[in-house]
Formats: sequence, structure tokens, C-alpha cells
Amino acid sequence: MCGGGGWEPGEATDDTQMAVLVAESLLERGGLDLPDIFARFRHWAASEPKDIGLQTEAVLTDGTPWDLAAGIHFQVTGHAAGNGSLMRAATSAVYFADAGRDASMNAARRIAALTHGDRAAWEGTAVFHELVRLALDGDDPLAALQEVVELIHPDHRNRYAVVLDASWHPEQATEFNGAVWPCLGSAVWALRTTAGYEEAVRAAVDLGGDTDTVAAVTGGLAGAVYGYDAIPGRWTDLLHVPLPGSNGRVLRLGDLVELAERLASR
Repeated sequence: MCGGGGWEPGEATDDTQMAVLVAESLLERGGLDLPDIFARFRHWAASEPKDIGLQTEAVLTDGTPWDLAAGIHFQVTGHAAGNGSLMRAATSAVYFADAGRDASMNAARRIAALTHGDRAAWEGTAVFHELVRLALDGDDPLAALQEVVELIHPDHRNRYAVVLDASWHPEQATEFNGAVWPCLGSAVWALRTTAGYEEAVRAAVDLGGDTDTVAAVTGGLAGAVYGYDAIPGRWTDLLHVPLPGSNGRVLRLGDLVELAERLASR
């Protein structure tokens, strides 16, 4: 929010840019259109964004068809459990919240699979969708974590059970928080150990590492729990989202509020 390192004060990174692309596809296409989302991602990636994850860039720039790109990349590299599908999931989580648990989690998995062939990324994104859905319904997502873990594919359940447990601390992570499970675990930890939106986001950033994504995931969860009014105005006043590949379009607070309202009332 202070700027620096090539970023303007309040300038959104690739996390929010991709979340906006997902939101606009859902609204303009009237639902989940996976080829359309992928095409928007690919156009954005080709427009030289300031920041883009290595995994995401590799999948989006090699010319492979939308329904094969992530799977082939995973087969070749064996690595696709980054947090790049989790970081962009706030808008789809809001859009699908009224569809119910199963529909929301399945949509999360399908959108995640566009760029991440490892099911670990799908499951983490699905958990995020469900936690947001619970919070928007007025329930306590932290109280439901054990139940939500049971919804994860069995092959990945134990790994998420560890990082989502109340006793876990990010210092216990066995991987960098650029991986999907410690990223989600860190966001849940930040929400659990603080008492407000700003405090939660600050705690996430102070962990270091992949700060923009851990904070983006934390902000999505904390926003669903505490609501829009809990976000400091000195942050939202500066916020702006440049969209590479869109003829210089920049979304500011009013645009983002309108987008969120459309997602919530679809």
C-alpha cells in the first residue's frame, strides 16, 4: 500500500487482476465458461503484466489448448501445487456462494484446473470457496474447518488437516508459502489469531514470503467475515487495478464495489 519496488501506492498485483478477469467472465457469460476464462487469462498473460506466477505463465503462454495446457504441464514438470489458483478465487467464491456447497466447491476446482494440474491446488481453492460461502451466510468458517477438511479429496486431506488445524503456525510450514497448502493455512492462521480485517491482513503480510498472495487470500476470508466497512478507507482510497491487455483500463474503488455487488446479486 506504500508503493515501491516498481509498484505505485495501492496498485493491485496479478492476484487481483486475475480475480477481476474471472469475475467479468462469470458476469458477461452468465456462468462458468471455462474456455472464456482461459482465453482472458491467456490474453492478459501475453500483455506483459508486471507480475505473473511462473506456473501460471508457463501454462498460459505455450499455446496448448485450454483443456490440456495445465494437465500437460503437470505431467512434464511434476510441479503444479502453487497458490496461483487460490489467489484469484475471491470473486468466484462470491459468485457461487448462493449455489450451495457442492456447486461452489466444484466450480472452484474446475477454475483452478485451468492453470494448475495438481489436485492439491484444486482442493485448496475449493476449501477457500466453502469458507467464504459459510462466512457470507453468517456462519463461523473457523468453527467449520474440521467438517470442511472432510470434503477434500482423500489423497490431499491429511496435508490440509495439518495446516488448517488450530495448533498450526506458519513457522511450522515445510514448504514456502508460495505453495497452495501453506498459503491457505497461513491465511486461516491470520484470521484465527486476529480480531479484525486490517489486523488479519497485516499479520499475513508480516509473515513474509509470497506476501501479496497470502494477503490476498487472507483479505478474501477476512472480508467475508468482517464485511466491506471493516476495510480501512486509507487503503481503498488508493486502490487501483490496472488490467494489462485492456487498452489501459484501470479499475478503482467504485468499479470494484459495483463488480462485487453484481457478483453477489447475480
